[in-house]
Amino acid sequence: MTHYLTQSSFPYVAILLLVPLIGSIAVALLHDAQKAAIRWVGLAASLVTLGVAVALLIAFKASDGGYQFVTQHTWASTLGISWLTGVDGISLFMILLTALLIPIVLLGANEERRTKSFVAWMLLLEVGCIGAFVSLDLVLFFLFFELTLIPSYFLITGWGGANRAAAATKFFVYTFFGSAFLLVGIIYIAAVHASQTHHLTFSLLALQGTHLSGVAGMLVFIAFTFAFAIKAPIFPFHTWSPDAYAEAPTGASIVLSAVLAKLGTYGILRFDLTLFPHASKVAAPVLLTLAVIGILYGAFVACAARDLKRLVAYSSVAQVGFIVLGTFAFSTQALTGAVLLMLNHGIITAGFFLLIGWLVKQRGSFRIADLKGLQGPAPIMAAIFTIVMLASIGLPGLNGFVSEYLVLIGTFVVHQWWAAIATLGVVAAAMYLLWAYQRVFQGKAEGANAKIRDLSWAERGVIAPLIALIIFLGVFPKPVLDRIEPTVNRVLDEMVVANCPPHLLCSTSPVTMPGANMPGATK
Repeated sequence: MTHYLTQSSFPYVAILLLVPLIGSIAVALLHDAQKAAIRWVGLAASLVTLGVAVALLIAFKASDGGYQFVTQHTWASTLGISWLTGVDGISLFMILLTALLIPIVLLGANEERRTKSFVAWMLLLEVGCIGAFVSLDLVLFFLFFELTLIPSYFLITGWGGANRAAAATKFFVYTFFGSAFLLVGIIYIAAVHASQTHHLTFSLLALQGTHLSGVAGMLVFIAFTFAFAIKAPIFPFHTWSPDAYAEAPTGASIVLSAVLAKLGTYGILRFDLTLFPHASKVAAPVLLTLAVIGILYGAFVACAARDLKRLVAYSSVAQVGFIVLGTFAFSTQALTGAVLLMLNHGIITAGFFLLIGWLVKQRGSFRIADLKGLQGPAPIMAAIFTIVMLASIGLPGLNGFVSEYLVLIGTFVVHQWWAAIATLGVVAAAMYLLWAYQRVFQGKAEGANAKIRDLSWAERGVIAPLIALIIFLGVFPKPVLDRIEPTVNRVLDEMVVANCPPHLLCSTSPVTMPGANMPGATK
């Protein structure tokens, strides 16, 4: 197996992890009463991290589909564990999304109660997320993957709603249970590799060449996918998410839905397709079916949602369905669209939860029945909500359209029926989002609703980067697609080679629809 690795003289990855970690420690050492200093230190750490992430984007070679900025250091040689990190076109934009949203949370969704703990946990959560996105050693990935549980749990229990304890416990138990299967799978594949090569390692690059029998490969694939399906969440493993999103404070809801959920879909892209290409192909019909069910289920349940947070939560289940659909279609367009949708969905849900959080601060409720006619007293809020809503629906010219279009068109070429049924989810999204807007913003505002103030200039400034990205990525997504597609082609080419029968010569040249080259692919 040939790997394309590019090292860098500048330690981008190390700085991306050290800055928020040092910021979290610095905040924890400050006195509780020093709220201004706590906010400034936290914001400074997150902005420096964002600056380094932007520098990483600029230094990233768009035409290189391999791993860039690779760092490797021996950590525990006797255990086969190493510090192996790198960035490619898939992880690049997940890092940028994480780095962008943390300062937005600290500016627009910070907590007045126990500010020190909130900021420290949020920065530590950033470390866990970025660490998972850059890890190329399976144990290292597992450690960062698990690290995200701790701050997430305490953010929900410390600043959540009335049922926060139950929601946080459900989130922790579900995710931790899935992680147990992931750990068993990691140890098993490393042990098999060691028996074949007499060398113990957890490096993704080395384990990619491990030979697994059909049954063993499928069982380990199931163990990995089970953990990632819970994290994403993929139907029917989604039941923790509506409670967690609804009960979490605004900042935690943003990170849970926009970033943490992507660890699940990212794990499938990074590890399932790379380590288990044959099992991924065999299991594709099941995953495609679950994806379509999730799209329709999420959309129709969102229609019955009684509050805005649960509406966004079920909408996210549908959007994750589109990501899974694009992933297991195994075509360049569909998989590129899936990666782009991971980014776009993060931006859109962050906008939703930010607006809902500001609304709750004034009105004290996010129940749809308690809200009416807000367009009158808060026209700017209504206008921004409309933009975010239309992006989620997939209106041409906004970012949601590009990614959903790529997923559907790329899936339709190889799996027509699944794509056709999934299209109904787009129609349903328009129904429940437009209906929610009508109930919340239209009509005559009365009582407490008439006293809602519009967004301040500071709040408009906080959400402005998200609105700018929604429009920019809808009008001109080429810079992002140019960096995603080479990596997608590399992943699909590796799958073609891995699934190619020994007596055949399979082409690995980048093609428009590599799914057509996949042995056994549906035409």
